[in-house]
Amino acid sequence: MATPSDPTRPTISVALCTYNGEAYLETQLQSILKQSLLPDELVVCDDDSTDQTRAVLEAFASRAPFPVRIFRNPTRLGFNKNFEKAFSHCTGEFIFICDQDDCWLPEKIETLSTYLVQHPATDLVFSNAHIADTQLNDTGRLFWDTVRFTEPIRERWRRGEAMEVLLDGNRVMGCTSALRRRLLADFLPIPNLPNYIYDGWMGLVAAAKGTIDFYEKPLIWYRTHEKQQVGTRPPAAGKPVRFMDRFSRPHREKLDPLIRKHQNLSDLYKLVSQRVPDQTPGIRQFKRRLAHYARRSTLPDGRFSRLGGVVRELFSGNYHRYVDQEANAAAPYLAAVGDLLE
Repeated sequence: MATPSDPTRPTISVALCTYNGEAYLETQLQSILKQSLLPDELVVCDDDSTDQTRAVLEAFASRAPFPVRIFRNPTRLGFNKNFEKAFSHCTGEFIFICDQDDCWLPEKIETLSTYLVQHPATDLVFSNAHIADTQLNDTGRLFWDTVRFTEPIRERWRRGEAMEVLLDGNRVMGCTSALRRRLLADFLPIPNLPNYIYDGWMGLVAAAKGTIDFYEKPLIWYRTHEKQQVGTRPPAAGKPVRFMDRFSRPHREKLDPLIRKHQNLSDLYKLVSQRVPDQTPGIRQFKRRLAHYARRSTLPDGRFSRLGGVVRELFSGNYHRYVDQEANAAAPYLAAVGDLLE
């Protein structure tokens, strides 16, 4: 176990948020203690726990070989604001995000710290994770598989399309992440977003800046259990639309999901663009997607008058670019035909 004694090495904070976590907290704390490179501090924000969480934390603080600073919220802040508070109290140049119920592999801090040192332009790096059951038994699954961060999608990312990938769905899990302190100025405070928690928002801001990357190997055991706030369960499927119904339903009904998609993207773009300069590659990718859904969501009633817009979107590659990643080769053309005929 190495202690952070090198004065030239960036200092390291671990930001841990807790709430009624006594069942699994000690395992997580022990995994921090067993790191090959120890942090300079552990910052804990407890969100008004009513179980023995605070006692577990205080006992650990009394024996830890690094400072443990515990902040107790007199009233519950909730998930996002509790992490926001924890980040604001961190003093290290590198900040590692920690959930109360996981277990870190011993090399996690050293591996991601080395990565950030070797990649000075990167503000945020995240790793894969082993998915474990309640007792930390290996389920044989990896987190990236559950969020469809497959090799073809990672290749898109390597080509510079991180923003495109994250707008298709968040792949950044806070508990696998390490960030530079300077990123806090860009993504804090965390806005109230219905479909994003702090790590998804943090990932979008870093992607807009072009300062996010991933590390291929799993570095934590991600425990799954009934009480966790964020899990790996897939989202509920929407109402299916039969093929023949597509040509008999009102045009407005066909446009409704596209209108909602465009509105959600527009709201998100306004927030991101307030934090990041306008001409970054990530912002340009966001604008292109926003324009695509603006055009699709305002297609006129007359089929002939839609022809020019649909053809331009098809030949620009946008139908292919924004199709679901698991769709077949015909899907972009079917979407275009649907826009033209429905």
